[in-house]
Amino acid sequence: MEVETALDFFEMERVLEELARTFAAPSATTWFKVTSTKTPTCEEYRKKVVEFMSLFESSLLIKYQNNPNSHNVLDFIRKGVSDRIDIVLSGKNKDVEKRYKYYVEYR
Repeated sequence: MEVETALDFFEMERVLEELARTFAAPSATTWFKVTSTKTPTCEEYRKKVVEFMSLFESSLLIKYQNNPNSHNVLDFIRKGVSDRIDIVLSGKNKDVEKRYKYYVEYR
């Protein structure tokens, strides 16, 4: 009898934990620089971070969607990104808040 085990998404968990800090916030900051937006509001900054998080999510979903064994990882990605978006939008992601403050104050 084969025992079904839960898949280990440790690597993906690490990526999602660091997504805002390592990809989305730097991308948002760069976007504001490129568009010459020197003083976005905190809400505008958070929304731009979320846009980049959503782009990242979309790319993963596209990559995994054609694999018949990817149902669990797709659910994991959707839930993980959604949870982290909520944290960013609520102002509870310290890395995003710090990067916003640094960008606005030191431009």
